[in-house]
Amino acid sequence: MQMRHISFAIATILASTAVQAAPNAFAGSRAQGLIDSHPGWVNRASGDTFVQKDAVVDADGNEHVRFNRFYNGLPVVGGDVVVHSKDGNLKQTSHTLLSKNRPGLSPTVSADAAQVAAGVKFNGTVRNVSSKGLVVYARGAAPVLAYEINVVGTNDHGFGDMRYFVDARSGQVLDGWNQFQTAAASGTGKTLFVGNVGITTNYTGSTYQLSDPTRGNGNTRNGGGKNIDLYYLEQNAIMTDADNIWGNNSTSSVVSSASDAYYGIAKTWDFYKNVFGRSGIKNDGVGVTSVVNVIFCYNQSCTQSGGGNAGWYGASRPIMAYGKGDSTWYPVVALDVAGHEMTHGVTEATAGLAYSGDAGGLNESTSDIMGTMVEYYAANSADPGDYMIGEKIWRSNPSGTTALRYMFKPSRDGGSVDCYSSSVAGLDPHYSSGVGNHFFYLLAEGAVSPSGFSYTPSQLVCNGNTAAGGIGRDAAEKIWYKALTTYLTSNATYPQARTASLNAARDLYGTGSTQYNAVASAWSAVSVN
Repeated sequence: MQMRHISFAIATILASTAVQAAPNAFAGSRAQGLIDSHPGWVNRASGDTFVQKDAVVDADGNEHVRFNRFYNGLPVVGGDVVVHSKDGNLKQTSHTLLSKNRPGLSPTVSADAAQVAAGVKFNGTVRNVSSKGLVVYARGAAPVLAYEINVVGTNDHGFGDMRYFVDARSGQVLDGWNQFQTAAASGTGKTLFVGNVGITTNYTGSTYQLSDPTRGNGNTRNGGGKNIDLYYLEQNAIMTDADNIWGNNSTSSVVSSASDAYYGIAKTWDFYKNVFGRSGIKNDGVGVTSVVNVIFCYNQSCTQSGGGNAGWYGASRPIMAYGKGDSTWYPVVALDVAGHEMTHGVTEATAGLAYSGDAGGLNESTSDIMGTMVEYYAANSADPGDYMIGEKIWRSNPSGTTALRYMFKPSRDGGSVDCYSSSVAGLDPHYSSGVGNHFFYLLAEGAVSPSGFSYTPSQLVCNGNTAAGGIGRDAAEKIWYKALTTYLTSNATYPQARTASLNAARDLYGTGSTQYNAVASAWSAVSVN
């Protein structure tokens, strides 16, 4: 599902910076010292400073410390870096900023003019527009001084909370992406999709709440059928119940869909905790708010709207939103959708992959990958694991083979691509994600057609190597998580993701291991060399 007269309401909203809590301070100070003594390894310019975002320390003592970069106090967008070391010795760095050049810091375009340019680019009905100030935009060929402009409203792509970058000297809009990242298409919890399931709720002494004290007090709320952009302005209360039995297994009760979403988030929390040792989105033990029963505008006047979508909004109010469904879709609360959306939060808290270019595709594919792994982890017979995304939410799907995306053959959805090329960066992230999805399927399963489909091995690879990959889900998910959290940076390309995942496989299994070689062969099988 993709969420797809200029009027301005000038307002200030909260800045959105995802910071992982409680990083390893000792590893951070060591890494800072290594940057100071090896400035060339990160293309440090005079005026560059580095602020720690998080730290990962491996069991073998390898340290991976992620920093955001600033230049004379201005954020450097695309300047983030990961320092890899052991025993105080610098091993390598991960970053995409390859220049020591920095722009002058005197704008010739006003912030007001930049807001107007961003509003024109948005081309819709604007609820709020504000300047977040000057930044150094370093995702292009050379770093430039730019304004970061936030535009919130609806246009013909649907609801948008856009992050635009406007050249502070020419007034040109350099880049922009929607911070609302969608799933894309399209007691006892008595759910719609997974039957009756046990859930942990909160008892207040007089009533039960859909709030989970064992998982950071994550909670679920009823959006009341409102447009999601209105929900942001007036957040509803946590759902309550008198007998701790939630829903009736039918769409006649919104509580049924709330139970699905609540169960899905619990399983996603457990997956990250038990497989990777990660406690919540930011690894800080704090749960997340989910809101069900909302609709999304599909054009700027909202004359076209529906409930066939879901999304993660990770700015000043991090929530996961689930559409109420429509004539085509059930409420969009399936297990893999919950895993997909929560993973957008994990990506934001770690690699911070931008939502455009190759990085946008990697962002979306990471959510598809981990949403799929959550489905396998849950091992619920009512929704067994598979490599289709969102197959449960179609009202008419008698064969069970209609889905939003297909990881084993991405082009089957009519828009995604199977094989990497230079044109991939120009696609919507829901389509450019096909390359990453395809890689992961081959890495985990090999060139094997899944049940219900009849592809030949040669139809599942781009280079004829039908022996590519095939190391199993356990090793594949661990490699991808490590690549995400320790090697990928915000502006990563697919070739850089190949290097990142090879580094991860080396760290986990050794250079030249079966797993390492499988990573290389799976990337080559989707034309990433």
